[in-house]
Amino acid sequence: MTRAFQDLFSISDAFHDIPFSGRTDASILFDALASHRIPSDAPALGSFRGRYLDHLRAELARPGPGRSVMPGIRPLLAELASRHDVYLALLTGNYEDGARLKLEHFDLWRFFRCGAFGDEAYDRNILLPLALATIEAQGGPAVAASAAVVVGDTPLDVACAAASGARCLAVATGSHTADALRTAGADIVFDDLSDTRRVLAALSIGA
Repeated sequence: MTRAFQDLFSISDAFHDIPFSGRTDASILFDALASHRIPSDAPALGSFRGRYLDHLRAELARPGPGRSVMPGIRPLLAELASRHDVYLALLTGNYEDGARLKLEHFDLWRFFRCGAFGDEAYDRNILLPLALATIEAQGGPAVAASAAVVVGDTPLDVACAAASGARCLAVATGSHTADALRTAGADIVFDDLSDTRRVLAALSIGA
């Protein structure tokens, strides 16, 4: 995003003081525009997403730290995807094309049948109702928010779940500690998701 912003507005390190964790791409970009006094209807913004995706593809292709899947993710997703009493959907503040690039890079996109993305909302807290509506519209079950579980690694993920009355399973593999996630109000907190049986039990799903 920093490189795309520099391409279009000749401003380096434009996101220096802007928090990213748990936020939608739209809100992050809006803050950068406001910080640098660029109008939200600037013509160059029409090219931002394309530039961002080009830089993201290039970045994903580079080796380096942070290029691995967190512990337990693959076996947990495989188990959940195999079940008839679970519906997996992706809820993320990322632009949909960006989310797809990231997850396809790690062969994880295939586990999610649909979802809600940062393209659709500035406010992350409305993404869960959007995801539930999309599930039903695509032939999935009608699910009340109270029957949904949001899995995330930031206090904003916890807030997103709480805003709709869903439960939140928080995992401390990101930039927030387990204590911080508990303080934010997460219903369940794990250091990581490596113990599939324990996670399933916490979700009240039989292994």
